This record gives sequence, structure tokens and C-alpha cells, in this order.
Amino acid sequence: MAIEVNNETEYDADEAGLGRLGRFVLESLYVHPEAELSIILVDTDAMERLHIEWMDEPGPTDVLSFPMDELRPGTAAQPSPAGVLGDIVICPQVADEQAQKAGHSIGEEMLLLATHGLLHLLGYDHAEPDEEQEMFSLQRQLLAAFLGKDAPTETTR
Repeated sequence: MAIEVNNETEYDADEAGLGRLGRFVLESLYVHPEAELSIILVDTDAMERLHIEWMDEPGPTDVLSFPMDELRPGTAAQPSPAGVLGDIVICPQVADEQAQKAGHSIGEEMLLLATHGLLHLLGYDHAEPDEEQEMFSLQRQLLAAFLGKDAPTETTR
């Protein structure tokens, strides 16, 4: 899997950890081993511009996902086709604020946001209550399995 992590901020992020998480989630959901994913960390100004441009909402947000080839999870017998998943954009400053409020580490929050963004790239959503239950349950399961402990409390809705 080609997973590229670009930190465009001054925040000292665990880029390797984000890459490992991406690989773990994609393998767990049987995404083709040649799939491509990009995770980009941006500051609040850049995130605010993206949030306004793409969501028509003011202020910075924590995570945005930009799907490309609309890949979906596969199965052990039939992995997804190869392709470009897309981009996950995370704002570490917003993540830090959310982590403090939730009472867990910024590192855990970044992993939570990356998992959330990746599930969006794979077609999951949380607009409706049943969709939210499915997505957040899977998010918790994947993150707990990756961390080897209970997943941190969701801060994204």
C-alpha cells in the first residue's frame, strides 16, 4: 500500500504511526494492497480555507476527507480493486483542543481522526442514526484493535 503522510505544520506528529494505522485499517477492511492514500496535516488557516471551500462552513474543522476512486471495503475472498482512495486532511491544532476536552492524548486523537477520515473515504457516513452507529462502531473496533486497548472517546460527529 502506498500511504503518504505529509506534515505541513510545525506540529511534531507521529507520521509513521499514522502510516501504520492507515495500513492496518486498509488491510483489516480488505482494501487492495496497491491502493493509495494520502494523509495531510495542515494548520488552522489552511483547514479553515478548505472547510469554507468544500463544506461551506466557517472556521477550521478537525478532519476532512476527499475521496478519489470511490473504493469500498472488500472481503478476504474478494479485496477491493486497486486505486486511489484519496486524501485525509487533519488539523493538529483542532485535534489538540479536542483531545484535551475528551481527556486523551493528542496522538490518540490524531489516530481517531485518521480512522474516521479513512472510513469516510471508504464510503461510510454518519448523517443518519443507523449510519452513525455502523461507522462509529467500526471506528472503535478498528482503533481498539490497532491500539491494543479501548479506543478513545469520539470527538467527531
